[in-house]
Amino acid sequence: MNDTNPTALSPTKVRIRLVFDEDAMLGPGKAELLERIRDTGSISAAGRQMQMSYKRAWMLVETLNAIFREPLVDSTRGGKKGGGAKLTQTGLAVLAQYRSFEETVAKSGAAQISVLRGMLRDIPDRK
Repeated sequence: MNDTNPTALSPTKVRIRLVFDEDAMLGPGKAELLERIRDTGSISAAGRQMQMSYKRAWMLVETLNAIFREPLVDSTRGGKKGGGAKLTQTGLAVLAQYRSFEETVAKSGAAQISVLRGMLRDIPDRK
């Protein structure tokens, strides 16, 4: 335990996976993909940034679009002007709600997280 320097560890991150059903989930990976699509305007670029194949990124987008009432990502195929992708209003709202939920859980669980951190053994060289 690192009682003398409790800040020696990196900050604790709360990573939440919401399991709506067996095939309907939203977690940190899909949220990050949505953020990267929002920021790059491209499913392919978002996937590359996450070291993920275009096929995998596209499959995740299709899953997200299928599990919500309205699509989260709107995409256009390539052509003379090239393709692109953007988050729909629903996609922006889902992402905002998910990140807000993470923040709420982290704040409300801060005391428990602190206790758990205090119970950790030393992690030499963060391995």
